[in-house]
Amino acid sequence: MPKKKTVVIGFLGTQLDAGGGAGRWEKWRPTVSMTQHEDTVIHRLELLYSPRHEALAQGVQRDIAMVSPETEVRLVAMDVQDPWDFGEMYGVLYDWVRAYPFRPETEQYWAHITTGTHVAQICMFLLVESRFIPGVLVQTSPPKKQTSADPGSFALIDLDLSRYDVLAKRFEQEQHDALAFLKSGIDTRNQRFNALIEEIERVAVRSRAPILLTGPTGAGKSHLARRMFELKKSRHQVKGGFVEVNCATLRGDGAASALFGHTKGAFTGAAASRAGLLRAAHEGVLFLDEIGELGPDEQAMLLMAIEDKRFFPVGGDHEVTSDFQLIAGTNRDLRFDVAQGRFREDLYARINLWSYTLPGLSQRPEDLEPNIHHLLAKAAAETGRAVRFNAEAKVRYLEFAQSAAALWSGNFRDLSASVTRLATLADGGRISLAQVDAELVRLKWLWQRQDGGASAAGGVDLETLVPESTLAAMDLFDRMQLEAVVGVCRQARSLSEAGRKLYDRSRSKRTVVNDADRLRKYLQKHGLNWEAVSARGDRSAERAPPRRERLLGAPVVRPRIHRLE
Repeated sequence: MPKKKTVVIGFLGTQLDAGGGAGRWEKWRPTVSMTQHEDTVIHRLELLYSPRHEALAQGVQRDIAMVSPETEVRLVAMDVQDPWDFGEMYGVLYDWVRAYPFRPETEQYWAHITTGTHVAQICMFLLVESRFIPGVLVQTSPPKKQTSADPGSFALIDLDLSRYDVLAKRFEQEQHDALAFLKSGIDTRNQRFNALIEEIERVAVRSRAPILLTGPTGAGKSHLARRMFELKKSRHQVKGGFVEVNCATLRGDGAASALFGHTKGAFTGAAASRAGLLRAAHEGVLFLDEIGELGPDEQAMLLMAIEDKRFFPVGGDHEVTSDFQLIAGTNRDLRFDVAQGRFREDLYARINLWSYTLPGLSQRPEDLEPNIHHLLAKAAAETGRAVRFNAEAKVRYLEFAQSAAALWSGNFRDLSASVTRLATLADGGRISLAQVDAELVRLKWLWQRQDGGASAAGGVDLETLVPESTLAAMDLFDRMQLEAVVGVCRQARSLSEAGRKLYDRSRSKRTVVNDADRLRKYLQKHGLNWEAVSARGDRSAERAPPRRERLLGAPVVRPRIHRLE
């Protein structure tokens, strides 16, 4: 079997590799020295450098061609504005590594960590440790006595060796602690949610770019934003505070003043200057909940503040600055608002670099139990009184909570209120079956009122989905069953999720489980498909165009928005 070729990946050392004239050969230069070892052949060198050091990179390339003609030097320009910014450096290097055509079957890779900023070296270490670079680290050292003939030495560091297990375990433990912190210590079981939090953890500690959190009201956007800030604070990544504002509470002329501040006398009643919330978030985190409620003027001003870190206060002639990280939240589909002209497309593009949709509680039934335990522990810490379910009461509550009949329309707010009521009324520290039954009646009543008197399994207008002749031939039993199925579909985000809810008992008795296929065939039997039944909410607005459009007689063209899985 032929010996593998050696490929070195390393940064240009703007100080260590520098030098001009004949005297440069009397100086130890780590990148050049890699190719000067007689018993080691470097077949290819991927030399990463900033475009502003183009001349130095070309000089090193020429010198290596003189001492090691067999070494191919590829110059890789990386436009990094701030080489000490971890998020920017890691992002650029990560993108390059993911696109690089590694061939480990014919090549071995050495990541050179002697040159580059400390941040670049750390990024290189992380990429090797995570196996994105399938190789080892190489560290070069100068000779004890500097001579042109002595290239010094180098050492290979294989992160797979057992002596680095302690470091790897410490790294894993730190990440595990960060994930647990973001989840408030709740051992969630939903795989998609856990994967979501894992990515959010990486982004939170590596990037200062805006983050957009979407999802239904009560899904935990505000809570997660604050935990992200506290995580960054613990890593000394922010100096300022956490500033939270619900944009739905900002109305009229006071909206711009609250966000961007105003000068004295800017408008009637402005007796003194006001700094505004953006300046209050300087060097910290600004959480704008319900960002879709901002008016067009505030959206334009916010875009400038995000991109340039500067803006004009209301009534001001001089710009002010504020360096904050933005986390935005919304329960609306901003893509639809952009298409309708209600939200600026350029602002949406700017805040949508990192976008995460938090699932509602009904979409995470397996997480109900650990969240209930968390809420009971929290109540015990606040009141000094421990409360538990008795066995039958716990089974009854969880069966209902995880069923299709439980809307959880208020998400964790509904669950928190429910557990609080049970814990408060529990005698002797035990939640009884009778208390649970009473609480379930209350929840059903609550959701019926919020849903206009319709439960999750009812209130579906089948006449808009099924031909009248077909409905006329259906038994009442079949019609009610179909209404219930469509109701569950409209509460679910995907065909698979709806299938899991509908077949939550019988699925455990089947050798081959395909809930989505079973539901698809059921719908097809009635001439329906997922696209027809999954749209949620009142469609009367689509059937009846706005008054102005009706008067003009113009056709109404509305984009179809599909939720991404």
